[in-house]
Amino acid sequence: MFLFDMDGTLIDSNRVWKDVDREFLARRGLPYTRAYYEGVAHTIFPLAAKFTKEFCRLPESCEEIMAEWMVLAKDAYAHVTVKPGVRAYLKQCKSEGRRMAVVTSSVPEHCHMALEKLDLEKYFERINFAQELGMDKKLPDVWLASAKVHGVRPEDCTVFDDSLAACRGARAAKMRAIGVYDSFFSHDEKEMRGFCDVYIKSFEELLLPERKRR
Repeated sequence: MFLFDMDGTLIDSNRVWKDVDREFLARRGLPYTRAYYEGVAHTIFPLAAKFTKEFCRLPESCEEIMAEWMVLAKDAYAHVTVKPGVRAYLKQCKSEGRRMAVVTSSVPEHCHMALEKLDLEKYFERINFAQELGMDKKLPDVWLASAKVHGVRPEDCTVFDDSLAACRGARAAKMRAIGVYDSFFSHDEKEMRGFCDVYIKSFEELLLPERKRR
């Protein structure tokens, strides 16, 4: 079974949260640092809020922080674009009879908005939200839970993700990991190439010759 991350893998949306983080911190006179980025990137909303509150020593509650993030993000997910080759690759997989699902740290509201707007949701059996499980994709638990939901063995799953930490979590669950390039995580490219079973710059690399000509 194929399990796809959404942000930065299927859609070009990592920039949304970079902009939100910069604005959120700027409002408080705080810099956007590598340490902060590493603490919140590809982390579920509640854990990112908890990290932000503690790291920045904020008086706001986690709920207030998350509410402000939602306001800052607004309807940004209605305007994101699909990454190159994704639509053709999903069509190819569907024609081959492959089972597919999404496993994402994204907020459900944002995820549905983007996938419905881009007409991608139809390719997936289910969307598995790490936030609803209360788990982080950096750990194998999310991947194991997703495999269980779909009634498949972890070793029969292939994960597509742009995050090195998430790929590590998938590999710890004994799944195959395909690293997907995204400029947001470009500094991890060398390590991902060495760690993942396969690393791609674009889904176009996975298309069959006849699909590439279309």
